[in-house]
This record gives sequence, structure tokens and C-alpha cells, in this order.
Amino acid sequence: MSKKQLLLLSLALTTAVGLTACGSNNNGNNASPSAPAATESAPAGTDEAPAEELAPEAGAKLVAWYSASEKQLVEEAAATFKDKYGIDVEIQDVGPDKSIEKIINDGPAGVGADVFLAVHDRLGAAVQAGVVLPNDLHEEGSKANNSDKAVDAFTIDNVLYGYPMSVETTAVFYNKDLVPTPPKTWDEVISFAKGFNDVKNQKYAYMWEVGNGYWSWAFFGGYGAYVFGNDGSDPNDIGLNNAGGVEAAKFFGSLKDQILPIKAGDIKADIKTSLFNEGKLAMNVSGPWQTKEFQASVKNLGVMEYPSLPNGKPMMPFSGVKGFLVNAYSKYPIAAKMFAELVSGEASQARNFELFGSLPSNKNVAASPTVSNDPFASVFLSQFNNSTPMPKIAEMNGFWATHEAALASLWNDKADAQKTMDEWAKKIKDANAAAQ
Repeated sequence: MSKKQLLLLSLALTTAVGLTACGSNNNGNNASPSAPAATESAPAGTDEAPAEELAPEAGAKLVAWYSASEKQLVEEAAATFKDKYGIDVEIQDVGPDKSIEKIINDGPAGVGADVFLAVHDRLGAAVQAGVVLPNDLHEEGSKANNSDKAVDAFTIDNVLYGYPMSVETTAVFYNKDLVPTPPKTWDEVISFAKGFNDVKNQKYAYMWEVGNGYWSWAFFGGYGAYVFGNDGSDPNDIGLNNAGGVEAAKFFGSLKDQILPIKAGDIKADIKTSLFNEGKLAMNVSGPWQTKEFQASVKNLGVMEYPSLPNGKPMMPFSGVKGFLVNAYSKYPIAAKMFAELVSGEASQARNFELFGSLPSNKNVAASPTVSNDPFASVFLSQFNNSTPMPKIAEMNGFWATHEAALASLWNDKADAQKTMDEWAKKIKDANAAAQ
């Protein structure tokens, strides 16, 4: 039997197991007017559809949005779904960072995907717009099989919407030929930079996308700042300009002269990747999705967790959870939910790690020797446990609309830390007030 056939069989078995354990806990939110009730064949007096009766709608056909860079995984899952149920799944290239905004427009118009991959921090906007269905048919399995952090990321008001697929955060890749002993503190990073940096020849000790709030948050989180209070759920409590946030801003702004004398807007992902591949960048902040690329280009590659801050505390980067969501306007919601469960299941997550190094949210895959003994995945998973999940409420849009200007002011202009952080917090409030 070929490798692909083995994979298809494994995925099919995973789906069968997931369907056996499925239950329904739909609270009625976001039900599509055209969607047949998932429990319509349930016996009288129950709210659960018998697992053996769960089947996709007759004549169903699906559209799935997924990143083109990971197309192979969804193609394989689609082939399994077609083989098992005779249902075609068309795959379209819409990245998880764009899918929520697109489904808010396309879903009600009847042209959106039935199933789409998204990052959890956009979930609040999708729920608020009423464009996603709860993960009800496979809720029990999703909760039991995935990490609590991943499940919580796709839960709002105690309703699970997503089908968790992978987790991610950032850490520091380094070239062992250039950095024999990875620094454990920022004092060590600064000391290393003094001897390594050569701006004229574009040699740099340490680089990240300075002007982007996702990549720079680790400084602020490590000093005790927060975007929204109550674990990211209270939009009226903005903690960017608390005492820790101001101290973080001061240290952040000081690093331009000490380690990275480049304007914030000039530090792009492709630039630092190129420098790292050429041996001109010693330490490169990135995510697990670049592990395989760097393994091929950097002979002696390592990865480490972030160095500790001058306050003695660890840096706290943002983390995200990717998962599939089902369009509330899908004509085939049962089929869509079944495909979402299959493509996010245990076998698919194992395959996702094999193909792309994506960190699994599935507890069994994460604990498997293949993942737990991997020197790169294990570090990223450890850093994930020491990270701050991005807030998922709709008001997070106010953060993303304002982060670049605030960080650029601190970095490029050496702006006053207290004033800049106060203004940033106010701009988030104003942006969210305008949106309402």
C-alpha cells in the first residue's frame, strides 16, 4: 500500500472515530435559515443525533479556503472526503489572516466558502457578524482531543466555534556557527551585538519585524502590559499604558541604537530571511512555519526561547491558534462540519507537522515522539506555554489598526514612552468607538 493510500485510510479512520464520539450542544446561535437541523433525525426526547445516522446532505459540494502554501494537506483531506462520501471539495487560496474579513462580506452574499481556516483572534468579529456556526456535532471530540488553550481560543461565551488545527508562537532561530552559546538575557544579546554588528556589510546580531505589534508584543507582555483586561475579554480595560507598558516602551525604543540601527518600516520578513540564509544575521525571530526552510539553508541551525528581559522576567510573545470554521450561510452545513472535523483531526495534524512543521493542537500528536523529541517543535511548544494568546474579541481590530504608528514612533523617533503609550491606548478606544 502506498504512503498516500495509508494516509487516506488513516484520515478516514480518524473521521469515523470522531463521528462515533460526536454530540450536539448547539445553543441556537448563528443558525443559517437554509441549514437543515443537525439533529433532525434524533429520537424524540433527545438533543443528539445518533452517530450512525450522521451523514452529509444529498448532493452536497463544498468550497474550502486555505493557504496555498499548505495546499497539499487539504488536497489529501479532500481526496479522503471524496472517497468516503462522494463529495467534491474545491480548494481556494484565501489565507487564514484574511478569511474572516472575506467571509463577513461573502457569507451573506452566498459566495463564501463552506469551510475556512482562520486565526482565532478574528473570531469575535465573525461571531458578532453571525457568519459562523458552532462546532456542535464534534464538540466533545474537539474538546477532548485538543489542548485546553486551543479549545479556549475558539470559544466565546462558552460556545465552541472552531475546529482547532495548529498552534503557533514565535521564538529565536540562530546560526550555531555564529552563536556557539545562545544568549539567555538581553544583556547578553546587546553584548554580542557590539562585537558582531557590521552595518556597512549588513551584518546584524538579532532581528525581528520591529514595526509589527504581533512580533514586538513579547517585550510588552514580558513587562506586564496587556491589550485588554480579564484575559483579553474586557475592551474597557486597556493595559498598554500601565507602568509595565511604559517601561517596555522605554526598553524597546532603546534597542535601535544598541542592536538594530534600521528604521522600523525597513525591516521586512523577506529581508531578514535573506540575511539569515546568507549568514549575515545571527539570530532571527520567526515561527515554526519556517523551520524546514531554515534547516535547508542554514547548516547548523538552532532555536531558542526568547532571552529574559532586564526586569528578570521572560518575554511573553503573542500566540495564535489556527482552526477551521463553518460558514453560517453554507447550503450544506452538515457536510461542512464533517469536513472541518476530518481536516483538523489527529491524522491530519500529524500530516501537517510532517509536511510543514506546524505545531499540533491535538494532544496525542503533540505528545508523540515525532513531535516531542523534535528539537525545534519542542522549543516552540515550550514557548507557546509561555505566551499570551491574542485577544479574540472584535475590539482587537482597534489594536491592529494602530500598532504600526505607535511602534514606529517609539523606534524611529525615540518618542516619549508615557505619551506614546497613552496615545496608543486612546487611539484603540477611539477606533473601537467609531466601529460601534
